[in-house]
Amino acid sequence: MDKTRALWIYETMNKIRAFEEKAYKLFEENKLRGSVHLYTGEEASAATICSTLTDDDYIASTHRGHGHCIAKGAQLDLALAELMGKATGYCKGRGGSMHIADLTKGNLGANAIVGGGIPIATGAALAIKMQKKPNVAVAFFGDGASNEGTFHEAINFSAVHKLPVIFVCENNGYGISVPLRESTATKDIADRAAGYGIPGYIVDGYVVEDIDKAFLAAKKHALEGKGPSLIEVKTCRYRGHWTGDPEPYRTREEVEAWKKRDAIDAFEKVIVKKKWATKKALEQIKADAYEEMEKAAEFALNSPEPDPAHLMDDVFYEA
Repeated sequence: MDKTRALWIYETMNKIRAFEEKAYKLFEENKLRGSVHLYTGEEASAATICSTLTDDDYIASTHRGHGHCIAKGAQLDLALAELMGKATGYCKGRGGSMHIADLTKGNLGANAIVGGGIPIATGAALAIKMQKKPNVAVAFFGDGASNEGTFHEAINFSAVHKLPVIFVCENNGYGISVPLRESTATKDIADRAAGYGIPGYIVDGYVVEDIDKAFLAAKKHALEGKGPSLIEVKTCRYRGHWTGDPEPYRTREEVEAWKKRDAIDAFEKVIVKKKWATKKALEQIKADAYEEMEKAAEFALNSPEPDPAHLMDDVFYEA
């Protein structure tokens, strides 16, 4: 990792954090209708992985997809407008929080169906291989999705056909309110890779360098025509499953223990130690991210609601 990419990762993590905190605040103020599934605490995964991707590489996201969308190059103002159902949003306000997408950046979209993005990324990888393109597809999903049939079917198909797809399980320890130990027979989800004859990696989701090392190895493996890999990122979501979740299933101490290791703070120390930037410069990057988010919120709040006259636009149906 060089200085340029390191600073991009740091900036992107802060943009995601600022976005999620603003989304939560707007929800509390009843200005953002409906609920959202926040990515706060998991920023290092999306930022690090997407720092190595281009617009011609694909990602498929989850119901907790704002972080992936931003890391893949989304504008904060258009992204927030989408969450708020505004006409200026990426999907004209039709997708909302759990279906946000930006095809121009290779973001095939978030997905409200648990494990729904896994076969979509697999299909994208098949297209890459058939077109002989030097790219990869990445499927982001949670620990709960690792117990869905789509997970096993997609990995098996990808392994058989040696597709350039990388499966990234962001394991935050809970499928809604169910802890991993009560839903999954294996302690580590990455162990399942052995059953399909593909590489499996377990990484600390709060150590950027560990995520980067595993992903670059998986990407190299895919680009060499050797097929998929499975990366398990051990992480934590700081807030509940959704914005109104009272979280009776875990203790405050558990979350606080993760916060003490916060990935943004930890990577800031790495950057300063390597002399890629001063602490003052990093504070400015963080401040700029939050300032950009405030402008994005102003844009979204002042954007128009969708016009009912266009209700049937982009809807495919037979008369």
